[in-house]
Amino acid sequence: MRWWRWIIGAGVVGGIGVVAATIAWPIGAPVSDLTLQGDAQRGSYLARASGCIACHTNFEAGGAPLAGGAPLRTDFGTFYPPNLTTDVEHGMGGWTVEDFARAVRQGVSPDGDPYYPTFTYPFYANFTDQDIADLWAAFQTVPAVSVSAPAHEVPFPFDQRWGMKLWRAAFLTKPDTKPVADKSDAWNRGKLLVNGAAHCSACHTSRNFAGARIVAERFSGNDALPGGGKAPSIRSRDLLSEGWTVDDMAYALRSGITPSGDVFGGSMAEVVRYGTGFLSDADLNAMATYLLDNKS
Repeated sequence: MRWWRWIIGAGVVGGIGVVAATIAWPIGAPVSDLTLQGDAQRGSYLARASGCIACHTNFEAGGAPLAGGAPLRTDFGTFYPPNLTTDVEHGMGGWTVEDFARAVRQGVSPDGDPYYPTFTYPFYANFTDQDIADLWAAFQTVPAVSVSAPAHEVPFPFDQRWGMKLWRAAFLTKPDTKPVADKSDAWNRGKLLVNGAAHCSACHTSRNFAGARIVAERFSGNDALPGGGKAPSIRSRDLLSEGWTVDDMAYALRSGITPSGDVFGGSMAEVVRYGTGFLSDADLNAMATYLLDNKS
């Protein structure tokens, strides 16, 4: 039976080797120096569109803006969005704009560690250097708050952050924000916002066993949102069959009120209250135009 010992031993050694190689595996791409002048006002607008304030502020606990978010409870554990203020110890006060660009577009921390995909960085992968410069300029205006967000409460094996490198290799994709030549400027602007900054499919798409979005079910709805909520289908054909119009959708994204007179609840109410409710009429119309006329 000695050969069984050899097989088991070889398997253990091989497994240790795979883990060690994965831990040592560098992720992310180098970021070139960013010297563009940022526009803080435009950056603040983009931060609203991207949901930064909603996720990174614990409103229920009376937390300071961007000082760390409310707990996000998932099947893999409870995650706490971090402090994004200019505090050096607990926030981003010690970061460079290049650190920020790598985190936002690639989901990689200044230390080279992968962020959990509860941070919606996959949708920000196509942000331009100007977008990053503007966001960075906006975040530099946020007062420092010397408060550390709680540590994630994630059980083994999900607490092994190196495992996210394998998740990234299997599931990480860039959003489709490329303009379509035969579509209107409003439609293309809507596509950029819906598939990028506003990351609508983060909630309105079902997830697989690993918590990754199922691409074939984009916008089809999700009955298992973190915290037990549900997100309905926002596929064009479903919205049209329910009688939605561009004006209805734009108004709902502004006010949270649906054509029937009902109001959005749960996480969508927060999206409107802290995000889309601040967007321009033109951008809301663009998002509505795209949502009601795409291939989903």
